[in-house]
Amino acid sequence: MITGIHTMFYSAQADELRAFLRDKLQLPYSDVGHGWLIFDAPEVELGCHPSSDEPGGTNGTHAISFYCDDIHKTVAELKSRGVEFTQEITDAGYGLTTKFKVPGDFTVDLYQPHYTKSSS
Repeated sequence: MITGIHTMFYSAQADELRAFLRDKLQLPYSDVGHGWLIFDAPEVELGCHPSSDEPGGTNGTHAISFYCDDIHKTVAELKSRGVEFTQEITDAGYGLTTKFKVPGDFTVDLYQPHYTKSSS
């Protein structure tokens, strides 16, 4: 039986990304040695979205987003820790969204869902 989901970021700056997740996002982690930190996700949900088969489309890709209960409060707290956001908070229909930079020169989504989880 499946007991969880293991997600991964691939980054040209893996050590810096681990430090960012540990220090800026303050995610709990297990140190498994040799600089490897495995972060504990507080909760996980999985969505399946339609894709595009066009060249350069989204078919076969995956994404990782973080979500929170109060996006304005979370953004303010993360900014106070030096996290850089790349867009203003907007309403995407399913929730309020924004993006922030992480080491390795890419961005990650943060959102506050409008929906209620069935497990809540």
